[in-house]
Amino acid sequence: MSDYGMMDKEEIFSKVLRAGRRTYFFDVRATKAGDYYLTITESKKFTNDDGSFHYKKHKIYLYKEDFTEFREILGEMTDYIINEKGEEVISERHQKDYKREDDFVQQEAKTPQDTEPTTESFTDISFDDI
Repeated sequence: MSDYGMMDKEEIFSKVLRAGRRTYFFDVRATKAGDYYLTITESKKFTNDDGSFHYKKHKIYLYKEDFTEFREILGEMTDYIINEKGEEVISERHQKDYKREDDFVQQEAKTPQDTEPTTESFTDISFDDI
């Protein structure tokens, strides 16, 4: 039991979701007061020119007082996407001019609108709107 000591505080409860070049880490952590909160870390793998890898990480901290609203909004957003577009993934990979995400690494600071073809924003207009 004593072997775990400090480990217990760090590794309370963790899950990992591997999603292609991205990995999501869900970790329950303890506050100084002994309460629990959640961190969600996105780790994205990039290939360097020499074939080696580096990772970029982004972390979100989520505290108890925000759980209910966070879950509601996340559910609302995911439901909206499924309702609008269905569960099947519409992939750019099947298009002739598809470029791998790695090609856009230098442009990452730009907003998605800057990197997407401008015609993209017109293709989703439904005829009810016209």
